[in-house]
Amino acid sequence: MTQKTREEMQATGTCGSGRITVLQLGSPSGLYGAERWILALVRSLPPDRFDVWVGAVKDHPRDPVPLCEQAHSLGFKTVVFESRGRFSPSSLGQVRRFMQRNRIDIVHTHGYKTDLIGVIASLGTGCRVVSTPHGWTSDPDLKLRLYETLDRVIFPFCDAVAPLSEAMSRDLGRIPGVGRKLHLIENGVDLQEVEAVDRVEESMTRWKEEGSLIAGYIGRLIHGKGLETLFSALAGEGMGKWRLALVGDGPQREEFVTLAGRLGLGERVRFFGFRPDRLSFLRGFDTFVLPSESEGIPRCVMEAMAARVPVVASDIPGCRYLVEHGRTGLLFRTNDAAQLAHALQSLAADPELARRLGVAGYHHVTESFSGARMALQYGRLYEELVPAAKPER
Repeated sequence: MTQKTREEMQATGTCGSGRITVLQLGSPSGLYGAERWILALVRSLPPDRFDVWVGAVKDHPRDPVPLCEQAHSLGFKTVVFESRGRFSPSSLGQVRRFMQRNRIDIVHTHGYKTDLIGVIASLGTGCRVVSTPHGWTSDPDLKLRLYETLDRVIFPFCDAVAPLSEAMSRDLGRIPGVGRKLHLIENGVDLQEVEAVDRVEESMTRWKEEGSLIAGYIGRLIHGKGLETLFSALAGEGMGKWRLALVGDGPQREEFVTLAGRLGLGERVRFFGFRPDRLSFLRGFDTFVLPSESEGIPRCVMEAMAARVPVVASDIPGCRYLVEHGRTGLLFRTNDAAQLAHALQSLAADPELARRLGVAGYHHVTESFSGARMALQYGRLYEELVPAAKPER
C-alpha cells in the first residue's frame, strides 16, 4: 500500500479522522488570563470536529507548566517543548517535528514568542498559523517594547490574526499586510466553570463573620496592574472596614508586601499566592477590583461578572468595553486612589446598588461573552483555513 502524503490526504478530505487537528501553543508560566482563555476555548470546541492539543515552550527543564497540567486534568492531550533560554533553534525543531508527526492542521499561538515559533516552525508543512494577541502594555520598558514590536512584525506572516476587541483590531489594521487577515473574535469566559463553583473559601467566610467588607483582586502581581493605587485607596480615611484579598503571584510580590506594610494596612491585606481554587475566593468577594493601567478585554472582570460580583475597574478601553459605569459596574480614573475609594464606599453604603450591578454584569457577560459563542466563531475560522478537513455533513 502506498502511503499518502499529508497534502494528498487533505485534498481528499481523508486526513486522520476528518477532524481538524489544532495545537494551542501558550505560555509555560502561570495560569492567568491568556492561559485560562485557552482552556475556555478548548473546552467549548466540539470534539467531533476538532482534535485539540495544548502545548507550551518552557525555558527551564524543572519548571512546571500550569497550563498543560490543567489541560491534562481536563482530559486534553498536552505537549511541552523545552527551550534553552528564552529562544533556541532546538525548540523550533521540536515544534516542527511534532507538527509533522501529529499532522497538525492549525497552530494557534498566543504572544510574541509562540507567534514567532509557530510561524517559523510551520514553514513548508502546510500547517496554518492563527495568532490571538491578548493585549498591549500601556507603558512598556525598552525590552518589552522590542518584544511587542517584534510581534507586530510577525503578524503579516500568520494566516489569520484574531484580536479580542475592536480597539485591538483597529490598531492591528494599521500594520501593512495584516488588515485582510484580521478576524475580530471577542473574548469569552467559561460560564460553566464559574457556575460550577458554589463554595466560598474559608478565609473569606471568616472575614465576613468579623464584619469586614472584602475587595478582591485575582491576577499577576506586577507593575502596570495598578495595585499601588488600590493600596492607597484602602489606606485612605473611612476605609477601615475594607479588607483586600490578593490571589495570584508575580515578580513584584515582595515589593507590594513592603508597600502594604509601609501604608499601615497590616492584616487588612493578605497575599494568598497562586490558587487553583481562585473561584471560591471570587465567590466570597463583596467587590472585584481591577485597577490596571492597560488590559485587553480582561478575563478576570468577565469571571467576576459571571459570578454576580460587582466590579470596580479603571476607566481604560479594555475595562470600558465590559463595564458601563453605573449599570454593569463602576469605573474610576486610572491611578486615582481617591476616586477608587469613593467607588468602594458607594458600594458599602448602598447594598442594593451592589446587588443591581452584580446582576446586570451577569446578564451582560452571559449574553455577549460566553466561551461557547467564542468557540463557535473560532471553529468557523479554523474550517475556513482548512476546508478539506471538514467532516462530511
